[in-house]
Amino acid sequence: MQVLSFCHRTGARCSLPGLIVFFITCSVHKLQSAHFKVVGPDQPVTATVGEEFVLPCHLSPRLSAENMEVTWFRSQLSPFVHRYSDGKDQYGQQMPEYQGRTELLKDGLTSGSVALRIFSIRPSDEGQYSCFVQDGIDYEETLLELNVAASGSAPHISVEDYQEGGIRLVCRSSGWYPEPEVLWRDPSGQHLPSLSGTNSQEVNELFEIENSIIITENSHKNLSCVVRNTHTNHQKESTLFYISDAFFPMTNPWMVALCVILVVLAGFIGLTIYLFKIKGVTTKETLTLDPDTAHPQLVLFEEWKSVRRRDTWQDLDNNPERFEYERCVLGCEGFTSGRHYWEVEVGGGEYWAVGVARESVKRKGEIIFETEEGIWAVGYWGSQYLAATSPRFPLFLKWVPRRIRVYLDYEVGQVAFFDADRGVLIFAFPPSFFAGERIHPWLWVWDTESQLRLCP
Repeated sequence: MQVLSFCHRTGARCSLPGLIVFFITCSVHKLQSAHFKVVGPDQPVTATVGEEFVLPCHLSPRLSAENMEVTWFRSQLSPFVHRYSDGKDQYGQQMPEYQGRTELLKDGLTSGSVALRIFSIRPSDEGQYSCFVQDGIDYEETLLELNVAASGSAPHISVEDYQEGGIRLVCRSSGWYPEPEVLWRDPSGQHLPSLSGTNSQEVNELFEIENSIIITENSHKNLSCVVRNTHTNHQKESTLFYISDAFFPMTNPWMVALCVILVVLAGFIGLTIYLFKIKGVTTKETLTLDPDTAHPQLVLFEEWKSVRRRDTWQDLDNNPERFEYERCVLGCEGFTSGRHYWEVEVGGGEYWAVGVARESVKRKGEIIFETEEGIWAVGYWGSQYLAATSPRFPLFLKWVPRRIRVYLDYEVGQVAFFDADRGVLIFAFPPSFFAGERIHPWLWVWDTESQLRLCP
């Protein structure tokens, strides 16, 4: 490295005679005045994307470097990352990607520190750097390795579709560098083999991951997706706590065969009995909205199955059941046992939510939409689909749902939401304890363009 630096610095042609002169000069120079060394870290250092970072480098012994020439570079002296000479910074031949992003820490020059600060670290900053210091004809340099790391978003687990007799779960996360490691774990911490994985590098050089796994009715249902940074070992984890048996496809091969046999042997009577039993597991409800709970700006129509907001307030009694601040309404029906589901047609508007609420949910004053307040819901807030958790959990949907199916398993404490047209799970809340309290359908409409409708 010093040979190349010498050739570049002096402009000499590095032929054999030139190299001989270089080595003789170095030998004489070292014998006469090798009065300092340049020292850097002997292990790679790690910087975080978007933050500033100081590349450490100093003279040994700690001589003043105020009147020396200091150059930081990658693979060649020119263009350079940063240069300091004649008592000031020199930017004439600086690499374009570092312009406006570097600063030599001059406060440390008198004590021999020639550290370089780089602002707004980028993935492309990763690699080898040289700290080159020259004092007259005396010069030394050291090499150091910079790793760059970024920890992305918390992984999001979603149910995509039914596949191979089970449910395909997909784990997604973005904003990682370098390319992260993705692991699936069961409740005991054991790693599970994934079905497939794709990692793509985005425009900002960060990685976006997508990894899938298939679970069956008899396999582990409490799964965690872990995304780990290989430079820092920092990881982020999300867990899908519970998937009810009712989520798994009922039409697996042996049940299809059973249905065919029933049709052949017993005709339509046997098939009808079979379908009745299946339907009895989970009841599809026909619901209406309770006008005594509706906020005064909410208008119920279509026999109390649809709701919209209008600008004017209706002259209604402010009874204890009525929502006073939030534009909410409950369903007339409530549940204290069993499995139930109903569907809500969503259309237009930018602020709405559907779900369930405890009968004791707060009616007066501002309400926080979260399970601690007795509300389990998903909705659309301005520009993004979210689950009403604390904090809000973003839902990365591939399509715009037209009808949302709300699923309630009272005994298990499970509340889940499906795209009713595609049969795909949108979000499932961790199991809750309802403690015998009645659970009602719940709707929220904030803007006048939104309309929610209970499907018959």
